[in-house]
Amino acid sequence: MPTYDYQCEKCKHAFEVFQSMNDKLLRTCPECGGKVKRLIGTGAGVIFKGSGFYETDYKRTTAASSAGQEKKADTKPAEPETPASPDKKS
Repeated sequence: MPTYDYQCEKCKHAFEVFQSMNDKLLRTCPECGGKVKRLIGTGAGVIFKGSGFYETDYKRTTAASSAGQEKKADTKPAEPETPASPDKKS
């Protein structure tokens, strides 16, 4: 259930109400009894619940992404250079 912001037009009292989307809008201020208006909120971020969500859970079907996958498979990481061993004197 979402939280809605309200503000009284008479006394400017701002408050939040946790209510169902099916509930009727509030009409009166709990402080002075004046008329209230519901404010437009910024909303909430997405909340993922569950064991986990990964980018690999969803396949990409575009030609550009499949071409990129082939390119990644063909390339090898560069191997580190080994330092030259010092000359041994007998």
